[in-house]
Amino acid sequence: MVEDIAALVRETRTETGVPAFDERVMAVLARVPRHEFVPADQVASAYRNRPLPIGHGQTISQPYIVALMTDLARAKPDHKVLEVGSGSGYQAAVMAHLVKAVYTIEIVEPLGLQAAQRLKTLGYANVQVRLGDGYNGWEEHAPYDIILVTAAASHIPPPLLRQLKPGGRMVIPWAPRSWSSS
Repeated sequence: MVEDIAALVRETRTETGVPAFDERVMAVLARVPRHEFVPADQVASAYRNRPLPIGHGQTISQPYIVALMTDLARAKPDHKVLEVGSGSGYQAAVMAHLVKAVYTIEIVEPLGLQAAQRLKTLGYANVQVRLGDGYNGWEEHAPYDIILVTAAASHIPPPLLRQLKPGGRMVIPWAPRSWSSS
């Protein structure tokens, strides 16, 4: 697996069009065992730079997207992060190496339960998982230095804006409802 991780880091660095990600992000990407976050039938593909199915119509993001979102967040050791869309827990695990605390919300109950157990088993004590709709965020732990939204949104949910610390960063894939072809 070590060779697979090294190859994945090299591919993410050289074949994606991004000249370089923060070295801390790349070091964490090399440390987090992606194969632990995919179903058993996907382990052989775990270190390919592509999304993989994790069940319930959901995917684990491709490593490039995880690296890009993490890099854009500009995480610092004292930061508190809200992640909307836990999925398998992979992005939360990556962030956990860079920040003080990660609070992650998953709407698909079986995925959220699996992510919580997986993160606990792997020793991610600074990650808390909550089941529910992330649209409203997680008010009890706000404000957040960083908010990561792992699924495309047509708008920025106002509750998330209210929970973002002044000067904080929100990384959210934006997908308007209709695309113009011109």
